[in-house]
Amino acid sequence: MTAGPVIERERGQSTVELAVIIPVVVLLILLTVQAALVLRDRVLLVHAARAAAREVIVDPQVASATKALQQQGPPISTARVTLTGGTTGGSLATVTVRMRPTRVPIVGRVVASTVLQERLVVMIEGAS
Repeated sequence: MTAGPVIERERGQSTVELAVIIPVVVLLILLTVQAALVLRDRVLLVHAARAAAREVIVDPQVASATKALQQQGPPISTARVTLTGGTTGGSLATVTVRMRPTRVPIVGRVVASTVLQERLVVMIEGAS
């Protein structure tokens, strides 16, 4: 006759275990998604920095590099570009592109202070 209450207690224990484990599993899934988004943003940033550097080779102005970034679309269109070095033919110019990674709600705070950066050095086209 004591078998009935024991089964009820075990069923309640399973419910409690499930209630404890579900938030942990959801958190792990969100962290995985956040990591994947940071990696995706890094790949997109490298591609966009190359596009900006190609523009700078023929037109060594920040405006041309920024235009190349904006043509890449979100999230790259929000990146910042800086250009240092020479602007005359044959000189070297450094193109630096920085952006913050896409953040997932709840776990996005993990990467809140992260800034992704890509830097390329190119030779300006034209007569030296």
